[in-house]
Amino acid sequence: MNRSVLKFGLLWLAVVAACVIPSQSVVAQDNVLKLWPSTPPNDDREVGPEQDFTKPEDRLIAGRRIIKLGNVSTPEMHVYLAPEEIRNGSSVVICPGGGFSILAWDLEGTEVAEWLNGLGVSAIVLKYRVPTRDLDPKWQAPVQDTQRAISLTRAHAEDWGLNPDRVGVLGFSAGGHTAARAAIMTERQYEAVDESDQQSFEPNSAILIYPAWLTNESEDGLLDDLNVTSETPPMFLVHAYDDRVSPLSSALLFVALKKADVPCELHVFESGGHGYGLRPVDDQPITRWPLLCSDWLQRMGWTE
Repeated sequence: MNRSVLKFGLLWLAVVAACVIPSQSVVAQDNVLKLWPSTPPNDDREVGPEQDFTKPEDRLIAGRRIIKLGNVSTPEMHVYLAPEEIRNGSSVVICPGGGFSILAWDLEGTEVAEWLNGLGVSAIVLKYRVPTRDLDPKWQAPVQDTQRAISLTRAHAEDWGLNPDRVGVLGFSAGGHTAARAAIMTERQYEAVDESDQQSFEPNSAILIYPAWLTNESEDGLLDDLNVTSETPPMFLVHAYDDRVSPLSSALLFVALKKADVPCELHVFESGGHGYGLRPVDDQPITRWPLLCSDWLQRMGWTE
């Protein structure tokens, strides 16, 4: 066999593995930073100690359990820098889902960081405040935490070898709702607390995987306070037709982005349900979305 052909084949297998098959052990965490210098804004919740609420009888995802992290009162950003030899300066703040009740910490957090690191993209897994489901609005504290994490990432960009103009946001389900708001809303949802907040809180791209609750009551448009404009960043969207969390959230967001002439890629699969993260399942093509997304990131110039 020709040496160049063999070399290409081995490289392709490595890329597929990095994009699709998260290993059992996540890459080394570089740093953990508290988001706020004191008490988070507008936070008068009373929650118990932070813990994993996973039960033995809970549904397995791709044959494995997940970590359901709850009672988060001290939000943090867990930093996973890509290896120096492949680090390309791009970074993504990851918002795990969990219905604003818990955080699917490994399934939609640390495993995603590992995939991004394999692409040379640094990752910040956001431990945002939960539960907030009984608050009005339930999304406000998570969005405040996300905006703060984006500003802090830019504030540390030079030290971490990152490009402040390539800071994205990625979210699943309720985290997808949070990430969508962080990408669309143009007003900071809290008063600036220090110099880090002089950095922009707006991401340069958004990846939304089965984002939840973005439509209005009649499901013929987005929520009234989600105003997509030509300044909204490019987005990559994935949803399943049979998702119990309506795929109209992704479809109507795509329509709004198209009308505003914002680059967007939407993938709607016939089946797949909800809450699969990026764990591959043989008979569910939707679980291969990381390959499609890595192609998109390359075309956007984020993996160069």
